[in-house]
Amino acid sequence: MFDSSVVVAALVVSHQSHTACVHRLNQALQRDIQGFISTHSLAEIYSVITRLPLKPPISPQLAQRQLAANLQNFEFIPLLVEDYQAAIAQMVSLNLPGGGIFDALIAQAALKANVEQLLTLNPKHFNRLSETVASLVQVPQ
Repeated sequence: MFDSSVVVAALVVSHQSHTACVHRLNQALQRDIQGFISTHSLAEIYSVITRLPLKPPISPQLAQRQLAANLQNFEFIPLLVEDYQAAIAQMVSLNLPGGGIFDALIAQAALKANVEQLLTLNPKHFNRLSETVASLVQVPQ
């Protein structure tokens, strides 16, 4: 499962983690590994890359083309109402407010897809959710 942070870093050449992340993205593109991504992450990636203070900026049209081209071999994991409810329940049980819900949704998609790894540049955001999720977390290097 690719967290949006890894895809963003792979798409933005100037990102400090670009090399490691583009390597993992290319592995999925070449089908050396099976890439998984939450459908929720599509919107998150689009939002981030079209707001980055880059010169020139990434236009909405370019963002759409980049997503289509770079995620073409990925398996998209949709979330249902029950998945959202489970993620919210997890956040409530940990007394975690706010934007962490988006990481909980990605973790829920990872669990739903029964993946072996959850690739992220933000391991703390996922490690706090559960031991099961933490056991999946890997930072691309």
